Formats: sequence, C-alpha cells, structure tokens
Amino acid sequence: MNRSARLWSVIARAVALVVAGCGLAVVADGCGLGAGPGRSDVGVTVTRDFGDHQIASLFERSILGSETVLQLLERHFRIGTGYGGGFVSSINGLSGSSTSGHYDWFYFVNGVLAPAGAGTTNVHDGDRIWWDLHDWVENDGVPAVVGSYPEPFLSGVAGRYYPTRVECAADVVTACQQVGRALKKLGIDVSSGGVAAGYSGEIRVIVGPWSSLAITPLGALLAGGPKISGVYAFFSGGGVLHLLNPRGATVRELGAGAGLVAATVASGSTLPAWFVTGTDVTGVDAAAAAFTASQLHDHFALAVQGGTSLAVPLDGSL
Repeated sequence: MNRSARLWSVIARAVALVVAGCGLAVVADGCGLGAGPGRSDVGVTVTRDFGDHQIASLFERSILGSETVLQLLERHFRIGTGYGGGFVSSINGLSGSSTSGHYDWFYFVNGVLAPAGAGTTNVHDGDRIWWDLHDWVENDGVPAVVGSYPEPFLSGVAGRYYPTRVECAADVVTACQQVGRALKKLGIDVSSGGVAAGYSGEIRVIVGPWSSLAITPLGALLAGGPKISGVYAFFSGGGVLHLLNPRGATVRELGAGAGLVAATVASGSTLPAWFVTGTDVTGVDAAAAAFTASQLHDHFALAVQGGTSLAVPLDGSL
C-alpha cells in the first residue's frame, strides 16, 4: 500500500486523543449534543505506544442525548482536525507529526478498530472507547485488541450484542472451562464446542495449543504476523512463540510453557476472534489464567510464561 492509500486508510479509521503532561480520571454526567435518547456507562481510555503509557481515563455515567465519538471528544478536549474535519490530527497539542517515524492515532470501540471516522461513529450504551498513538509501519489498522476486556463480550460491536462461542481443542479441557466460567460470571451468553472453520453472528474465543490451531483458517491468519492479523507475535514450527517490536522484528523468543492472548478480525467479518493459545498445554493454561480484566487491561495482546506477563508488541516507546 502506498503512502497516499495508507493515509486515507488512517483518516477513515482513526482519530486522535491525548491529554498532555499528566493523566486524567473523570467520573461525570455528560450532556450530549444531539436529539434522541441518551447513553450510559461510556468509558474512554487514552494511551500511546500500543498501550504502554496511559495518558487519560474518563467515565460518563450518563450522556443526556445522542452523540458521536467526535462530539464526545470535543466536550472534553481541545482537538485539531485536518482533511475537512474528517481526521483529528491533535489533542491538546500532541499529534502524530510531533513524534518520530510513522505515528498516528487510532481508536477502538469495545476492542474493535472503528471502521469509520469519529464524526460518523455513534456512541452506544456501555461503549469502551480506546485511543492509542502508535507506529503503523507494520500494520496501518490493527483490527482488534484485548485490552478493553470484558468488551466486546458484554456490549458487543457497533451497538449490537452478539453471543460468544468458546471453541476448545481436545487437550485443553481445564483451560477451556476456565475461560467459559470467566465469561459466564459476567452474564455473557456463551456456547461451546470444538474448533470450527467459522461461525457467523458470534464472537469466537479459540482455546488450544498452537499445534491444534495452526491448521485452521484463523490460525493461518495469526501465523501471518502483524501485517496480516495485527498481532505482533507468531509461533514457529518448533514450538517457539516469537514476540515482536512495533517494526515487526523478533526481540524475544519464548519456549515451553508460553501462552498468548490475542485478537483479530478475519477479512469480510466485523466480529473479532480471540485466541487463548500457547506453545503447549501448560502455555494454554497460563493464557487462560491471564484471561482477566486486570491482566489484559490496556494491552493490544499479552504473552505469559512462568508468572511473567509481557505486553505485545514489546518496546513500543516513542
């Protein structure tokens, strides 16, 4: 993809948000700008470097009227726009052009990359909106992240709730049951079964060692690395988990007992698929144990091994 095409892709799917200098935590009642029913329980997280540095967090118990994502941002922050207002280029003075390399702002709603600009994306009840400034040289639109968990399982995608299917490889019964229990405790509609080629209308959580998942269509997607899946990690045939930096270079390799929690969206689908996988059964168990809000918070993906957690990609500092 050439630079012009990349830029328009970014404009169509990304928006910028940051609070300069310090973190912000807010719990408030907001006033929506449009007619129509209000929204409730909307959260915003702002980070940079693939979630490595949290900059802002705000939560609105109620919004008294309909509102787009852009209107919500304008009520709280000073923003600069470009390209006819379709692209938010800076917030409180910080922009992608003020950093080195190929950096821009991207935003996710309930862990899924928004398919349109903030000015045309409506806020829905329960939305968790996450903004991150990062290097896009390896992928100019990471399709899904795990750091908004328990979204999208609770509130769904684009304002619509979807059931969840937990798909289990034969040799990871304990890990699969642990993932299923975690979701059911949240009141999520969960079905279960074996690893399948695909299901429409469901958010999928695929649990199993990489050796069981590699031959599946979604496994092939994950094997493609960040350029294909948006996940900055991949497994090699020898049972090694490779962890990458934002430029796509392997900077760490994990062997036996290594697990990974990651998400992506297959081409032609709007619903994410999550992986709870590892180099072996022990690694899958470790990944299942990390399937919690406290462990996944603000991470694009998470690798675990022997009690150590590693946010993926590694070394995302500006």
